[in-house]
Amino acid sequence: MQAKFNQTIIELARRDITEESTDAVVNAANSRLAGGAGVDGAIHRAGGPAIMAECRQIGGCPTGQAVITTGGNLKARYVIHTVGPVYQGGTRNEANLLAAAYTNSLKLAAKKGLQSISFPAISCGTYGYPLQEAAHLALKSCVEFVRENTQIQIIRHVLFDQKIYNFFSGELRKLI
Repeated sequence: MQAKFNQTIIELARRDITEESTDAVVNAANSRLAGGAGVDGAIHRAGGPAIMAECRQIGGCPTGQAVITTGGNLKARYVIHTVGPVYQGGTRNEANLLAAAYTNSLKLAAKKGLQSISFPAISCGTYGYPLQEAAHLALKSCVEFVRENTQIQIIRHVLFDQKIYNFFSGELRKLI
């Protein structure tokens, strides 16, 4: 499923983010950039040790912010590491932090001159973010970004399973 906003195509795909050939893939990282489970572990395993070596040099990343490293052995040239919030009931600024994770990843990609980017469903795994709200915030943040920034041509949300894909497709339909 896809839709065009301004000059950017925002699309949804159900597959493995480590197979993406966009300019960058986004890693749902932890604040220590230490590798981990889920998407984070998969990206580090597929990308090889060069990614972790750069993460160690960077040292960390606050929640809602983003940093960039090589793509290592991935098809993507770069990995943008962003830290989404752990969901704690929605009372600890989680919505703003999740939106910032998407927006700051896009800003970093644009600053680096990238034209395509693939996102996972940030904070939807072990961080426990409710899927419908996370999908809404992810897509709203991307649409708001491309209304004012035209450099990125493709924003792909690569969703690991059908349940998450269904939430994202429902939210994308509302924005079309």
